[in-house]
Amino acid sequence: MAPLLEIKGLQVAFFTKDGMVRAVNGISYSLDEGDTLGIVGESGCGKSVSSLAMLRLLPEPPARIMGGQILFEGQDLLKLSLNEMHKIRGRKIAMIFQDPMTSLNPVMTIGEQIAEAVRVNLGLSARAARDRAVEVLSHVGIPRARDRYNDFPHQFSGGMRQRVMIAMAISCNPRLLIADEPTTALDVTIQAQIVDLVRRLQQELNMAVIWITHDLGVIARLARRVNVMYAGYIIESGPIKRIFGNPQHPYTIGLLGSVPQADGAGQTLQYIDGAPPDLIRLPQGCAFAPRCKHRGPACDQGQPALVEIEPQHLAACVNLSDIHASRESRLPVSG
Repeated sequence: MAPLLEIKGLQVAFFTKDGMVRAVNGISYSLDEGDTLGIVGESGCGKSVSSLAMLRLLPEPPARIMGGQILFEGQDLLKLSLNEMHKIRGRKIAMIFQDPMTSLNPVMTIGEQIAEAVRVNLGLSARAARDRAVEVLSHVGIPRARDRYNDFPHQFSGGMRQRVMIAMAISCNPRLLIADEPTTALDVTIQAQIVDLVRRLQQELNMAVIWITHDLGVIARLARRVNVMYAGYIIESGPIKRIFGNPQHPYTIGLLGSVPQADGAGQTLQYIDGAPPDLIRLPQGCAFAPRCKHRGPACDQGQPALVEIEPQHLAACVNLSDIHASRESRLPVSG
């Protein structure tokens, strides 16, 4: 069976007065129906840009999709007209963002905003659209959904506003939901509730999910597979258990080492030296090389390709064997 979504060699750049910003540099991955993919990395690594490119929401100019394919249900979204894309957005692919207050219209009631999306995408009557809006609001856990239909965004808490955004996203039963850091501005308790809500909705609706975040803890609870991005590249990819249990790329190792553990009494947190590269002037070799403790001469020969370490687990590094040997030598000897 063909995957629901297949990205092939996607390249995105922004043309500025200072030069061409290489935001996404030939990434490729696929997503099956009903699956969950996490995309993690530092700010500016290309996580959100690649997803906005998928929906053709990047402003052109200054953005330009330089190459690649975005195959959804076997159809290349980059070849569709804007009118054809309107039929995809919301109806088949929906997206929720980090701050709902910048996505919700402050002068329209939340019910009107959901009902409008339903009318436009599904062609329902005003009454049917209102009933659908109340139904999805109730489904995402908004108490007294019918009474709150006429409330405005400012009358909801941050967590409740994010529930409203999720209600709007699922109102047309999309096959794919893209969640772009939707829990970043919320406290830990509310974050957990939103993650659990999305996980429940995914199972009920058999909906594929792409969850974009810099929070590895959220990914561990939600995703089955994860792509780790750095400087516009996917530098490691694989099942969540393998990435967390046996990270291969030095960047992934550093990321996981910087996360406090619940039972980490006496744990020494790691850190990654330096800062991400200037995307206008990327290094000639591996983008991570200037920050890498394992840098060698081969690292300056070009950006490494992803290679399979074990089934479905890939990493882009030319020094994987040396890194593995170094880590093995630091393990405590039993007995």
